[in-house]
Amino acid sequence: MLQDKIAIVTGGSKGIGASIVRELAKNGAKVIFTYLSSEQSAAKIVDDILAMKGFAKAVRCDGKISTEVEATVNAVVKEFGKIDILINNAGITKDNLLLRLTEEAWEDVMDANAKSVFNFTKSCIRPMMRSGGSIINMSSIVGIRGNAGQSNYAASKAAIIGFSKSIAQEYGSRNVRCNVIAPGFIETEMTEQLPENVKKDYISKIPLNRFGQTSEIAKVAVFLASEMSSYINGQVLSVCGGMNS
Repeated sequence: MLQDKIAIVTGGSKGIGASIVRELAKNGAKVIFTYLSSEQSAAKIVDDILAMKGFAKAVRCDGKISTEVEATVNAVVKEFGKIDILINNAGITKDNLLLRLTEEAWEDVMDANAKSVFNFTKSCIRPMMRSGGSIINMSSIVGIRGNAGQSNYAASKAAIIGFSKSIAQEYGSRNVRCNVIAPGFIETEMTEQLPENVKKDYISKIPLNRFGQTSEIAKVAVFLASEMSSYINGQVLSVCGGMNS
């Protein structure tokens, strides 16, 4: 579905990002993905995709730093001549109750989760305006519902939704679509660390009675990146097993 499309994925070395990178490449896209510290994981993903005759390239880039983002995007445009797909997936958590939440933890999460989306979208929008494209920003069900102990994370993910809806209105006329995926609880390294009683409590609130798989998020990303979703713009797709129903 994505043959010869050029895609940038941020935070693509592990978890949901890694599944998205693999699924895009499987569907024919040439994928350039960023990482910050997981160099070995990034290299393995590249090797696996190249072994399957796909294309992937890993680039170390801190999305919070606009000059690094601009250099990364400019290098992609110089090498491939275009950008068709941008998936802003990179993010962090620094959870705590509000009374214990430090200003540093607030700023770190907002910068990593929201500022990085701003930086990459701003840098990619001009080349995408030339031929159209799809921007997909990863929010969270927490950005819709909130969650105790995650006020900074929830705020950053809610900001992504408002930002994305604005970009959809600004650039829809230039055939650049912008949509949001809001995952629920997904099986990743992060959720593996949860105590069993906490996992059971979360699962009891999910109508499908299980955590999601990273591959299930990746397939939605491919759909939104492809022409199959050509009339979907400015929307938030909750992929949460019915938790937000």
